[in-house]
Amino acid sequence: MTRYAACLIDVYDTVVSVDFSRFVTSLAERAGVSADDLAIGVSSWEVPVSVGRVTIAEALDDVLRTLGSPADATLIDDLVAADLELLHELAVLHDDTIPFLQSLRASGVRTAFVSNCADNTRPLLDHLGLAALVDELVLSCEVQAAKPDPVIFHEALRRLDVAPEQALFVDDQQRYCDAATALGIAAVRIDRFDGTGAAASLAELTPYF
Repeated sequence: MTRYAACLIDVYDTVVSVDFSRFVTSLAERAGVSADDLAIGVSSWEVPVSVGRVTIAEALDDVLRTLGSPADATLIDDLVAADLELLHELAVLHDDTIPFLQSLRASGVRTAFVSNCADNTRPLLDHLGLAALVDELVLSCEVQAAKPDPVIFHEALRRLDVAPEQALFVDDQQRYCDAATALGIAAVRIDRFDGTGAAASLAELTPYF
């Protein structure tokens, strides 16, 4: 089995899972709008937010205006704070995440989180103590490119100073794994819920390193 010098790791549903249905419902209650309306509005901003073209605050402001419930700056600030609070509250860290990251560090394997996400993810990773366990955070909202765009993969490789063939990528989405493979990066799809992936836990990946 090939042993890799670096590991590129997805965040959501790979190392941590969040009940986004509960998240949207709770945030909608605080915003004074229906959960369905907020979910539809937020989904329309998902891509711009994930590539850093707009912030969560700007997206929420536009969504509420579109729903006929314009908010002042104070309410938007409160909702942004609630967004982060709810993310911290509802995030479930998978039990094998920290041992896996610690084992990679002990073995000298370079690591990076490579995530499609909004600007609330870096604070979440800090809150969970995960940011300190990897070498790099390559977040779509900060590098202005989201998987499956090759740009985000190349940025991760550049920061870790490794060639594509030296890295293993793990993600729960097959199309992102396919994008990595197309660049010469080995990929493993993890499925923590239905068992349809090549792995069901991060612990299964330790032989690759």
